[in-house]
Amino acid sequence: MSGSYDTAITIFSPDGHLFQVEYAMEAVRKGRCVVGMRGKDSVILAVERKAAAKLQDTRTVKKVYSLDQGIALAFAGLTADARVLCDKARLECQSYRLTMDEAPSSEYVARFIARTQQEYTQKGGVRPYGVSTLVVGFGKDNQPKLFLTEPSGSFSAWKAHAIGRNSKNVMEFLEKNYTEILDTENALKLAVKGLLEVVESGSRNIEVAVMEKEGLRILDDDVVNALIQELEAAP
Repeated sequence: MSGSYDTAITIFSPDGHLFQVEYAMEAVRKGRCVVGMRGKDSVILAVERKAAAKLQDTRTVKKVYSLDQGIALAFAGLTADARVLCDKARLECQSYRLTMDEAPSSEYVARFIARTQQEYTQKGGVRPYGVSTLVVGFGKDNQPKLFLTEPSGSFSAWKAHAIGRNSKNVMEFLEKNYTEILDTENALKLAVKGLLEVVESGSRNIEVAVMEKEGLRILDDDVVNALIQELEAAP
């Protein structure tokens, strides 16, 4: 039982837990699934998209956000929290450009997001962000990068990762099938195939973005649907 230890984020339980942070991580585990995968020359984001209401404008429902030229993220968890984090990250990117007279790296942006999330685990009167993010882009070595940030403020680099509901099943699939020599086309197929482990097929439920050296490219529904049909027809 958490007892009185979950009444504030600054109170540790006797066994060293911050329950408010763990509750935020539970919000992430209930969020829509996101798969990130690093290929030889690109990074893929495959996202489970919430089915839109009949009268809703789908342009206002986003799971992939562009933060700066060559940097983007996808998230699992509370959409409102993600929007605020994205706004903070975009402002930091602009500030970095003005100060340093160069574009920030994807690692710098991921560290900034993780630092912001960590600050909200130790301040009174606030709560942790109920969001995990996968930040993609290119580093100063001109190689594709994939970073994970969590509500606790932790930060790590990955070759492939999945967050959100049923992400454990997707991770098991990726661990069995991922290789580091994937080109963009094969990385794209593997990312979508991993997402199909937990998502009903159909482009209406899946959004796919490709980060290349030229910038972020979000695939049309027709292209995604054709890719899904190809994967389902394959033996």
